[in-house]
Amino acid sequence: MLVPPRPPSLDGASGNFGTLKSLFPYVWRFKKRVLLALACLVLAKVATVLMPIYLKQVIDALSLPATVLVLPVAALLGYGAVRLASSALGEVRDALFARVTQGSVRLIANHVFRHLLGLSLRFHTERQTGGLSRDIERGTKGISFLLNFLVFNILPTLLEIALVCGILLWRYEWRFALVTLGTIACYIVFTLLVTEWRMRYRRAMNELDSRANSRAIDALLNYETVKYFGNEQYEMARYDQNMGQWVDAAVRNQVSLNMLNMGQAAIISAGVTALLLMSAQGVLAGRMTVGDVVLVSAFLTQLYAPLNFLGFVYREIKNSLADMERMFALLRREQEVRDAPQARELDCAQASVRFEGVSFAYDARRAVIEHLSFEIPAGKTVAVVGSSGAGKSTLSRLLFRFYDVTGGRILVNDVDIRQWSQESLRRHIGIVPQDTVLFNDTILHNIAYGRPQASRDDIVAAARAASIHDFIQGLPDGYDTVVGERGLKLSGGEKQRVAIARTLLKNPPILIFDEATSALDTRTERAIQSQLSEIARERTTLIIAHRLSTITDADRILVLERGRIVEQGTHAELLERQGAYARMWHIQQSL
Repeated sequence: MLVPPRPPSLDGASGNFGTLKSLFPYVWRFKKRVLLALACLVLAKVATVLMPIYLKQVIDALSLPATVLVLPVAALLGYGAVRLASSALGEVRDALFARVTQGSVRLIANHVFRHLLGLSLRFHTERQTGGLSRDIERGTKGISFLLNFLVFNILPTLLEIALVCGILLWRYEWRFALVTLGTIACYIVFTLLVTEWRMRYRRAMNELDSRANSRAIDALLNYETVKYFGNEQYEMARYDQNMGQWVDAAVRNQVSLNMLNMGQAAIISAGVTALLLMSAQGVLAGRMTVGDVVLVSAFLTQLYAPLNFLGFVYREIKNSLADMERMFALLRREQEVRDAPQARELDCAQASVRFEGVSFAYDARRAVIEHLSFEIPAGKTVAVVGSSGAGKSTLSRLLFRFYDVTGGRILVNDVDIRQWSQESLRRHIGIVPQDTVLFNDTILHNIAYGRPQASRDDIVAAARAASIHDFIQGLPDGYDTVVGERGLKLSGGEKQRVAIARTLLKNPPILIFDEATSALDTRTERAIQSQLSEIARERTTLIIAHRLSTITDADRILVLERGRIVEQGTHAELLERQGAYARMWHIQQSL
């Protein structure tokens, strides 16, 4: 199993250098293969540069008068050998580096995925799924492209340029090397300047592409809502507006690309023409042979062909870096909720929960909970009721440590939950949420998610306890029925019963029922309620309820209004007081 390297520090990293710096630790995990591939690269380029030299020897030998003509066997064999070596070493290099490229992509993708799962609920409630997935997809593709072309095109071309210029300077006049270097310098400077100018269009395309994709995914995820309000044309207009802006940016990007290509072609043509003129003059003056002209021409063919491709490669590398910027930016997002440096592991069969002066606000301008204090002794049940927006569901999110309290503290077994590791804390808590979202997988998988190592018998037992086994058995595929994206193939009540079964399978010491039976019909609710009451009897249970009839047996009931407890007591005590709870009870009983 590949273990990702220690995440690179991205603080202060900016631009292309920061992106490459972030990428390096992942690539260097395969340093042996990298070094072997680089050795093959150098040897292949040396062989490539030797080919025109052997070709010159063949041409010069064949240019002798017929009376002294001898077949240049050594030169021909040498030419064939270096040509084979150049090709074979290139293939070996590619084979060695394939593991580096794909392994690096795997490590980075795993790191990004792990980081996203570690980010707080606040990030995930604010993100746009479509744009996020597109950023990751483009980023991983950009990594593969960058590594392949950087190692297989940029480095070999630069090495070949150095070797060719050295040979020209050694064998011929300094003017040949000067013209070659001058042409290359002009080409690179022109490419850099124009490509930097063009990158604004690429970034605009990426931004508009992500935005359009986010809107499309959002509309598809909310398909029923779009249909309810007949807003298909409205969603199409929003999507088309983004796509229209994307087309404008894409056209500007293409036109600027054509300008770059024309400028590069002009520079290369000027350089090639100048070198051929000097070669021809050398032959006429008797300083050079026909073989020398062939040698220079062959060098030009070998040099300027990859150099011309280098322009495309550089542009694509810049595009890849732009694509990777957004993905690596995700790694710069700080985790809002972190484990303490010496976090302890919670391991217990029973647990008590206590809120001490807890205050919390999603937005600093509006408090959701203020100075809230209550206790759930081990094995006891506390219910929380109140109007919408009173802060009831926030209690479960704070207990799970999706957010940290802004004031006070929450204790489990008399220890601040910030001192327990998040993983061990959440392992001890089970929840049946009001809005159950299932994975696009089988019913068996969704129930087993509560305890992935559970046996099929345990899963069936949990389904029976949640009164859903008979329903599942009645389906054509039984437990292997795929529920669809977010469980859309099941009704609200069926999804909630799957969620109940999943939590029962987890079998935690702390239970949270957040409107757990709100989507069930009265008959099913009564059937399950007795099961839930029996299960809760052995566990520390927090019930967040709307239907007061489901919490009459709770050991204590808290009435919340605007994040504060306004009443608390047993069901009978609260009815006797004729306060807020009693009013809610009489209203529901009259319906």
